[in-house]
Amino acid sequence: MANHKSAEKRARQAEKRNQLNRNAKGVMKGIKKKLQTLLTEGKSEEAKKLLPEVYSLIDKTEKKGIIHKNTASRYKSRLARKIKVSA
Repeated sequence: MANHKSAEKRARQAEKRNQLNRNAKGVMKGIKKKLQTLLTEGKSEEAKKLLPEVYSLIDKTEKKGIIHKNTASRYKSRLARKIKVSA
């Protein structure tokens, strides 16, 4: 446990950031899963309409430093490939 005031504050800040990052990651994963579900149900037109929103959310998550740049690119690439195959 932290012994100094500054260390206690850093621990509080780290916990707060951890929660915010987890939440942002969860939202991103949720919308990716929604897109996957649309594809498995055969609703490729709806999936195509949702794709820009998913891309935007992935980019925002990357910009905040929650996920790595290459990870974001990989996610977007895989989603685009799945949509192309389903079309």
